[in-house]
Amino acid sequence: MGGRRHSAEARAHRIASALTGAVALAGAACGSEPAPPTAQPVPLVSELVPAGFPGGTPVTLAPTDNALTEPRAELGRRLFFDKRLSATGEIACASCHLVEHAFSDPNAVSTGVEGRRGTRNAPALVNLAWNTNFFWDGRAASLEEQAGKPIENPDEMDLPIDEAVARVAADTRYASAFDAAYGGPITELSLRQAIASFVRVLVSAGSPYDRHLQGDDADFGDAERRGEAIFMSEKGGCFHCHPPGTLTNQGFFNNGSYTSGGDPGRQALTHRTGDLGKFKVPGLRNVAASAPYMHDGSLATLDDVIDQYARGGNGNAATDPTIVPLDLSEGDRQDLLAFLNALTDPGFLADPKWTASPR
Repeated sequence: MGGRRHSAEARAHRIASALTGAVALAGAACGSEPAPPTAQPVPLVSELVPAGFPGGTPVTLAPTDNALTEPRAELGRRLFFDKRLSATGEIACASCHLVEHAFSDPNAVSTGVEGRRGTRNAPALVNLAWNTNFFWDGRAASLEEQAGKPIENPDEMDLPIDEAVARVAADTRYASAFDAAYGGPITELSLRQAIASFVRVLVSAGSPYDRHLQGDDADFGDAERRGEAIFMSEKGGCFHCHPPGTLTNQGFFNNGSYTSGGDPGRQALTHRTGDLGKFKVPGLRNVAASAPYMHDGSLATLDDVIDQYARGGNGNAATDPTIVPLDLSEGDRQDLLAFLNALTDPGFLADPKWTASPR
């Protein structure tokens, strides 16, 4: 990643205590020899609300038919990392959504079963509890609806959802977990609900920017403040799609990445002429960790992103008219980069609870 990246160690900040906790070690006697200690996951469910976000928490925003509970989130975490949910047993949800990359894929597009390449970049899964639509084209209206689609997608996991249910049901450990979480055996619905519950708790709110919003500027210096001013003013114009706090308006926008003959984006779903090349506006927390960028992963670094916006996009006629060349000095670019790097939450990226051994 080009530009000046702040040291993750210097800026490491754990999410509030409701999201963290000590990892417990448990040892069980086996004859005269104690069993080796096994890491146990810390609680996943939290009431934490990032500053500037709409009202509600992941708990209160969950649908009434899938109330967010610790057993459901924990069950979803296990499923998220389980490769049995793919046709060949080689791909899990976590294969294309890597923890250290803010649950995104460092490749331009992801590789599914049998080496099949997808067509779009796997976006970061962060703070999605507040979203109202999912996928680059918005074709899913809830996390529960979204959760099953990659499993069945032939270029991703390529497993009929009923077969996924059968595989999970054959595991007695899962059977007891589903009974505890949902009061009965696994169903297609509860499989999707469990995965959605885990994604709903992926809350990132410990970046220097988040602390800045709360009045703590210890790690938010002059360059970051200048970059924020550019980002949130007409000089950069970024705030129109990435407003303060949430950093996404959840809309669909042709930001200049579309090229003739390329992915039509939302138009393929709506069939409206005006939706050509429109893609969902992503959130930007941990953006420095989730390269490459855009729907097709065509921009490798944040410097490339700034360059594309500075020149007013790729010049296609379908580009939104608000995308125009920007008058940015080299100093302005560096300040913007400093601000974007300040959206990184090292505590979230390195939190062991995301990958701790199942209970």
